[in-house]
Amino acid sequence: MYFDKEEYNRKSASENHSGSLVLKLSLKNITKSIKDYAIYFLTLVLGVAIFYVFNSLESQQAMLEVSNSTKAIIELLISMLGIVSVFVSVVLGLLIVYANNFLINRRKKEFGIYMTLGMGKRQISKIILLETIVVGIMSLIIGLIVGVFVSQFTSILVAKMFEADMSEYKFVFSNDACAKTCIYFAVMYLAVMLFNTYTISKYKLINLLNATKKNETVKMKNPFLAVLVFILGSVTLGDAYYKVTNEVTQMSTADKLLPPILMGIIGTVLVFWSLSGFILQIIQMMKKTYLRDTNMFVLRQINNKINTTVVSMSVICIMLFMTISILSSSLALRNTMQRELVEMTPVDLNLYKTANLSESYMKYGVENRITNEKQREDSRHPIKETLINNGLDMNVLKDITEIEIYCDKNLTWETFFGDSFSEIKKQFPGLKYDITEEIVKVSDYNKIARVYGIKEYSLNEDEYIVLCDFDSQTEIRNRVLSKGNYPLEIAGREYKSKYNECKEGFITMSTSHTNTGIILVPDNCNLTDDMKEEYLLVANYNAETEEEKEEIEKIFVGNKNSSNLIKSLSDNGIEIDGFTKISLREASIGLTTIIIFIAIYLGIIFLIASSAILALKQLTESSDNKQRYTILRKIGADEKMINRALFRQIGIFFGMPLVLAIIHSIFGIQFAITIMSGLAKKDDLLPSIIVTVVVIGVIYGSYFIATYLGGKNIIKEGE
Repeated sequence: MYFDKEEYNRKSASENHSGSLVLKLSLKNITKSIKDYAIYFLTLVLGVAIFYVFNSLESQQAMLEVSNSTKAIIELLISMLGIVSVFVSVVLGLLIVYANNFLINRRKKEFGIYMTLGMGKRQISKIILLETIVVGIMSLIIGLIVGVFVSQFTSILVAKMFEADMSEYKFVFSNDACAKTCIYFAVMYLAVMLFNTYTISKYKLINLLNATKKNETVKMKNPFLAVLVFILGSVTLGDAYYKVTNEVTQMSTADKLLPPILMGIIGTVLVFWSLSGFILQIIQMMKKTYLRDTNMFVLRQINNKINTTVVSMSVICIMLFMTISILSSSLALRNTMQRELVEMTPVDLNLYKTANLSESYMKYGVENRITNEKQREDSRHPIKETLINNGLDMNVLKDITEIEIYCDKNLTWETFFGDSFSEIKKQFPGLKYDITEEIVKVSDYNKIARVYGIKEYSLNEDEYIVLCDFDSQTEIRNRVLSKGNYPLEIAGREYKSKYNECKEGFITMSTSHTNTGIILVPDNCNLTDDMKEEYLLVANYNAETEEEKEEIEKIFVGNKNSSNLIKSLSDNGIEIDGFTKISLREASIGLTTIIIFIAIYLGIIFLIASSAILALKQLTESSDNKQRYTILRKIGADEKMINRALFRQIGIFFGMPLVLAIIHSIFGIQFAITIMSGLAKKDDLLPSIIVTVVVIGVIYGSYFIATYLGGKNIIKEGE
């Protein structure tokens, strides 16, 4: 085979020149089109930063001084965030492809000129490839820098939530999070590059050169039909709102929850499909408003564009709704649980055990199955006696108080509701109405109340009081108590309610207000020994410092590598259960922190995605409408008027999905709070809503401003 050295050198020189030209064009295009890349660049930087922040918690955990149980919770949080990150990476990947597609379409005419000058599709693909790589590397570097600094504040947030010691705090850079972020975004960019190559290969020269002259076909809707569809969509949404707020108790399964969700989606689509024609019809009836300034032009623009963006506007609205609902509900949950955790853990220790196993009534209407003779014998003795008999030095405890809890097998939830039972069961079919009521003597309750520092009560010989602080259960019980002097037969004697409503109070610690009902009776009530259901002991640790309390805690709550008194008793056939303030606090903090972090992660990603999609669509439309704005200039509109028209148009497009999303959220948050009854309270919504408004205002507002500035620059090109 003959080797032509001169031909080889000519080809090499040509290829080198071609490569140099591609590189120069790529860098020049990035510099020239920096304004076009603003939204794309902002989205990438935010995505990289957030991805790094939430995946760097593992490195931040190493510097926190926390207990073993808290470490396990943080490890679970990290594991769950890793799973969520896969979903987030898919969302960001699709968003990057969508944003990149905007840039490609924006430059069709430019690519057509390249082709007329003799450049092949392969070289054009190389230009796009190099531009994508350069912008990607820049956004990755800046995003990582932003993420590293923001993650330091996340460390403080994690430490505060888990009440960790930050005395060993130092600046942390997570190699693992950095590597993970780079790998995930490298995969995303590979997908973008393949997409770009495929897109360029499908373009024809004639279509590229005429890209700016081709407008989408707009079909004007019949105004009467638009009004009818708008009313239908509004009614559909109204029905969905009613179901999730007034029939929430019947939505116990997915198949019952699905219809209102589908109605909400369909109603949203119908509203956006009809909105342009509906608004135009209303404004045209207001002649002064319609003919003022550039209102006619703006409304026609909105009418044309909403017709062709129904699906995307609906998707953006739903994503914004999810962002508002997720952030507000989760933050309200945290606020409630944080406040109630303090209220519901007034002492260090609660211990309880079943009393009189041979004769006692089970709460669920089934007799106890005795499996251990020693346990049967011990059930006749109070908890304090059991602890002493098994070698516990009672000096480790103080403020020791022990009471008996009784039950009457003839007094269940069903008998308590009396004549209202059928109606209540129909509305709340999932409740267990055969549960026996807990009965406590008023003097015993007051002993507990004094230790807890909560309200004490008094009773006449023929009265009773119902204590209940679980919102939904309180509402049900108040239906019968509101009748006044509501009678109950307890231990063979009739008593009447002292109050026509439930009163607040509890006897066992919890992470929130979940007491579904305790009946206080006078001390002379004929409660016999065979009606004893449980013994309850409450106490504080006899210690001054947190370190001393943690040492006593080990007696009652051990870890994987050590035993404890409760476990030792269980091994010997004696069952005593209980709660400690420390363990309840760690469990509650762990649950709320996991919910908060995942909610913030998903909420911000949904917000960025919806904002970016809306921004890119508006920039695309500004590009398509350059000639229309040029006509406005020719008929005498000045730049101030044109900019005002653009601002209103973009403002309306950003505002419409947000307004409908807010309306959705009003009912969606109510539904979420009702579902989380006992965990989140409506009173704690205001602070969480304020935080949500600030987050949305910063991110959504930034995209709005960037879109307006980008749109101004685009329509100026038409001058």
